[in-house]
Amino acid sequence: MRTALLLITHGKLGRELLDTVSGILGNLPLQAHAISVPNDCDPDAMLQLADHACERLDQGAGILVLTDLYGSTPSNIANRLHDRRHVNIVSGVNAPMLLRIMNYPDATLELLGEIAVSGARNGIIITTRKQAS
Repeated sequence: MRTALLLITHGKLGRELLDTVSGILGNLPLQAHAISVPNDCDPDAMLQLADHACERLDQGAGILVLTDLYGSTPSNIANRLHDRRHVNIVSGVNAPMLLRIMNYPDATLELLGEIAVSGARNGIIITTRKQAS
């Protein structure tokens, strides 16, 4: 049994991130699905869609749910899944986070959440250009 991934994001961000990481890795070692949340959505209808996605994805190890912006509609929908499913939710999804997650397909749901946060933080780097003398 492996943890599955569900991305709940504004627009097509989640699908684009999954496609990007799949292109880099060649395949996704974890079962993953993205739900696009339009600006004018019905949150209750989107919750039902997310709940059905969890039902299809869950192999018994739980689901890591990734959202883009904490406190936004996608994040609020994800947080409502806590009452229905065995989920761990992490906000601030980015490509380094997804790449890191995919490198640990056998991690537990709880550990995968920590790996996600670590991957996101470590993937953000400031680069500076040296001044010419």
